[in-house]
Amino acid sequence: MEEKVTLLVVDDEERIRRLLTMYLTREGYEVDEAVDGAEALEMVLTNQYDCILLDQMMPEVDGLEVLQQLREKKMLIPIIMLTAKGEEADRVTGFESGADDYIVKPFSPREVVLRVKAILRRSVAFSGTSPTSTSKDLVVFPQLTIDHDAHRVTAEGTEVNLTPKEYELLYFLAKSPDKVFDREQLLKEVWHYEFFGDLRTVDTHVKRLREKLSRVSERSAKMIVTVWGVGYKFEVHNE
Repeated sequence: MEEKVTLLVVDDEERIRRLLTMYLTREGYEVDEAVDGAEALEMVLTNQYDCILLDQMMPEVDGLEVLQQLREKKMLIPIIMLTAKGEEADRVTGFESGADDYIVKPFSPREVVLRVKAILRRSVAFSGTSPTSTSKDLVVFPQLTIDHDAHRVTAEGTEVNLTPKEYELLYFLAKSPDKVFDREQLLKEVWHYEFFGDLRTVDTHVKRLREKLSRVSERSAKMIVTVWGVGYKFEVHNE
C-alpha cells in the first residue's frame, strides 16, 4: 500500500489553515496544522513531513526563526514560505534562510497546490542515488567539486554552505557545462514550474550563489556566467 504524503500547514490565521487543508486534502495529501512557530517546531521534531507551508509573520516564534532552526539542525524538508511581504529584500531573506519557495498573500489555493506538487516532484528527483549504488556521484572541476551523494560543495578545497535550492541550481548548471539555460528553463527544471513562477527567483538565487562562492573562491564564482538577453550557463575555466 502506497504511503501517503504528509504536509504541515503553519499559520496563525485559522481561515488560511482551513482553506489550505481543504484544497490539499482533496489532492490526497495528509495534512496537519500548527497555529504558531513553537507548535510547528515541536511537531516537526516528533513527526515526519514531506513538505511544510510556513507563514512568515507569526507572533512569538515567527516563520523565519522556525526555518532557520530547522536548517541549523540540517533538516532538508522542502519549505514553502507564505507571506504578506512581497518585496525583493523579504524574498532574499527567506531564500538566504533556506526557503525552497515563496508565495505572497493573497494567493490562489490552486496555485499553492501546484507549487506543492512541484516541490514534491523536485524532492523525489533529488532524493539522491539508490542505496544499492556503490559509485560516487561527483562533479569535478579544477576550482570546484560537487559531491552529490553528500550534497556537499567545495571550492578550492573549502566547503561552501548552500541552501538546498542554491545547491540544486548549481548542480543542475554544472552537469551541463557551457550550455545556456534561459530563466524559464531553469524554473521548469530546477523549480519544476510550468505555469507559475517569478523569473526574478532565478536571478535572486544566482546572485546569492555567486556571493557565497566568491567568499571562498572568486574563480569558482565566475564559473556561473550571465548570457545577456538569454539566461545563465556554467563556464569551465582551465587556467
